[in-house]
Amino acid sequence: QIDDLAEVDYSLSGLPAVFQPFIDLDLKGTVFPAGNHTDSPYVAASFTIPDQSDSMLYLAFSEYFFQSSSFAYYTAGAFNMTIAEETCSYFNINSEIFSSIIPKVAKYSVTPYPVMLKLMSTEIPIISLQQDSLTVEIQGSVEVLAILPDSTTQSLFTLNIAANTSISLNIFDQKLTGSLCLNR
Repeated sequence: QIDDLAEVDYSLSGLPAVFQPFIDLDLKGTVFPAGNHTDSPYVAASFTIPDQSDSMLYLAFSEYFFQSSSFAYYTAGAFNMTIAEETCSYFNINSEIFSSIIPKVAKYSVTPYPVMLKLMSTEIPIISLQQDSLTVEIQGSVEVLAILPDSTTQSLFTLNIAANTSISLNIFDQKLTGSLCLNR
């Protein structure tokens, strides 16, 4: 069990290869929604680790591991969240701000009301590995809701979003660091 949403199965995908200086273990790591071992829509492809012998332990993760993780967390609803009124009021986000950007909102919301944001992933995020980075493509939507005085909500508008980000990991001063870049 990784957390409340996902668990991992890391079974051997072949017999261990034992050589004089090392042991080679091929594990197939598949991430599933917690309590639901449904087959991932992805196919695991084999890959090789560059031949190096200057370290005691080498770990490698394939695209399949990240893709099955993305599928498991998407299936469990981890990419859907609500940003509550308290957080929006902290940043002073209200319906009046959106009225100045989107004139149609002004017709529905004359009085400035607090807002709530609902973020939803509409497709399984696609994760791909490049030589020096990991790319994540996310399709989703953001619904902006006005919170009315009687505690009901009124949808102001919905934005569909497609984002492509790259994450590069580096070891700097014996620490693993990362940088995030929004490509589009």
